[in-house]
Amino acid sequence: MSFTLRQLHYFVAVAEHGSVSHAAHALAISQSSVTAAIKDLEGDLGVKLFERHSRGLNITIRGHQFLRHATDILAAVSGARRAFDTQDDAITGQLQLGVTSLMAGYVMSDILSKYRRANPDVVVSAIEDSGEYLQHLLVGGELDVAVMVTSNLRDKTALQMEILDVSPYRLWLPLGHHLADQDSISLADVTAEPLIMLNVDEMEEEAVNLLSALGTRPRVAFRTRSVEAVRSLVATGAGVALLPDLVYRPWSLEGDRIESRDVSGALPVVQVGVVWRRGSPLSAAARDFIAISQANQPIGAR
Repeated sequence: MSFTLRQLHYFVAVAEHGSVSHAAHALAISQSSVTAAIKDLEGDLGVKLFERHSRGLNITIRGHQFLRHATDILAAVSGARRAFDTQDDAITGQLQLGVTSLMAGYVMSDILSKYRRANPDVVVSAIEDSGEYLQHLLVGGELDVAVMVTSNLRDKTALQMEILDVSPYRLWLPLGHHLADQDSISLADVTAEPLIMLNVDEMEEEAVNLLSALGTRPRVAFRTRSVEAVRSLVATGAGVALLPDLVYRPWSLEGDRIESRDVSGALPVVQVGVVWRRGSPLSAAARDFIAISQANQPIGAR
């Protein structure tokens, strides 16, 4: 039996939410329906997509590989439907687009691929830079829209935004780390560990402010602008990391496992959004980019 689009939809939801119950709640269906769909999908593919544990599910390396195919298939189907809706009103012109480095790797690719399929006659010019500089370009009218972390948007009077995702901070640990077996992890536990800091899109600033509030200077073992470097360093035991769930993947490039755990206390969240100049007339190309970005929100964020 071939797998169905419904099974792919349920699989992506479980992968995003980390548990059948949370996925079922977001989809507004029964847990048994989700469980049956995942079981049938695993049977059809002949691979184990998830590892079951007391806290929920962890996606396997095969599951992680299949997730990209599943999201591509669902995006292609959505694009095919959209093509018939817009074929008589093809959008032309240019789109000046800005993106921060973290969003370029974890948010922009899917949005941009869908946008290009829907609007093949639009010429897209994209620039990657810091959020502060992109805001400057938006206010100056040099960009139509930008995708960035909006948690600390500085000029809210001049800019308008639509939140696409809200991602909580979690603790990344190497396999077998002693904190992974604790029922509850506190911020005080984290301050006792060497930290791997990601110095991109204000990630380090948020983590340092959070831990400094405890009156303890964080023990920074390594600073990097590469998420892959963070994964490799955490997976090999060089330290732990506090990062938003948005960028979490359970495997390093070398194939080493990375655990992710909640931390008790008031941890910040990262808001990801699409931003444009307030009061500025938007081109059809820009309006459709915003619409596609909104449609690309994770299931639980809508």
